[in-house]
Amino acid sequence: MTKTLALLFGAVFVLVGILGFIPAVAPNEHLLGVFHVNAAHNAVHLLTGIVAIICGLASEHAAMLFFRIFGIVYGLVAILGLIGGDRPILGIISNNMADVGLHIAIAAVSLLIGFGARRRAIVQTPAA
Repeated sequence: MTKTLALLFGAVFVLVGILGFIPAVAPNEHLLGVFHVNAAHNAVHLLTGIVAIICGLASEHAAMLFFRIFGIVYGLVAILGLIGGDRPILGIISNNMADVGLHIAIAAVSLLIGFGARRRAIVQTPAA
């Protein structure tokens, strides 16, 4: 299940990364007119998507680790976004409050998947 979710996340992030480069979908560097993106932001989405796909193809353990690390990183990105407001994160990755809200949601879901996956596996494993 975690592998499938990693593949799904990966496909969505690759798609979002590509769409961020298309002016009709990201007018004035605002994906769907809402989320502030730039080339660095799009590159992060593409890289995240590629890593998610690789982990999803590798193993359940790799997918679980991806979600754990990804959730922590996106949580930190959300905190940096809150602190910086509409200024670029680390001076290079575009940001606005819509991005922050989405990053919080993505971090929460990722952490739930990453840390909940092992517990679900233990609970579902029959006793010997």
